[in-house]
Amino acid sequence: MTYCAALRLKEGMIFASDTRTNAGVDHISTFRKIYTYGVEGERFIVLQTAGNLATSQAVFTQLQNDINQNQEPNLHTVTTLFDAAQLVGRYMREITSNAQAVANEPNNANFTSSFMLGGQIKNQPTELYMIYPEGNCIRATTDTPFFQLGESKYGKPILDRSVIYDADLYHSAQALMLSFDSTIRSNLSVGMPIDMIIYENDSLKIPEIRRIDEHDTYFSDLSAQWSNALRQALLDLPNYPEDYWQR
Repeated sequence: MTYCAALRLKEGMIFASDTRTNAGVDHISTFRKIYTYGVEGERFIVLQTAGNLATSQAVFTQLQNDINQNQEPNLHTVTTLFDAAQLVGRYMREITSNAQAVANEPNNANFTSSFMLGGQIKNQPTELYMIYPEGNCIRATTDTPFFQLGESKYGKPILDRSVIYDADLYHSAQALMLSFDSTIRSNLSVGMPIDMIIYENDSLKIPEIRRIDEHDTYFSDLSAQWSNALRQALLDLPNYPEDYWQR
């Protein structure tokens, strides 16, 4: 399973993905699920995925081949990020349909993947898209500043309570790290390392992917402090009224 999340905020964007894949308890591997594209000073694009690993890797490979071979359109030449999302959706439909046809299972959802695409093209605002297995997409708004893929239910409450469009970029990054910490604690199919990117609006630079593993001291300290704060908050809650449990 996978957990991916992406935030589009007033000051910038944050992307994070776990790296665990598993086919049963005996087949656990680490695979990268977040890729960056772009041209320094002109565009920056991030693509994240959850779902069938073979389908996702085939889409990534096709997108990179288009760039390497100067095939049009490609992620380095599309006019808008919506066009980029449409391109990803088209390749995903084609690759999924081909896999289903080869297996003679036209309705088998096991071949499908989902993607999130975000970033910025020069002289345009940042954008974030959720791309569904059918190839269609929706765009994040100021009212809905983040998207999630995969095993999202354990990490969503933290983001719901702390992340709004106007939130501080680096405080939101902490919230996202805690979202992953909560997910990893509650679901064995999601695991470290975590790949994370922070992008500041209009910088048009391609940030390096920060890999957070189990030896990351700051992440461990953040996790411990959050756990202690939750326990203390529970102790500080007001007592029940005397007749609260009486009918």
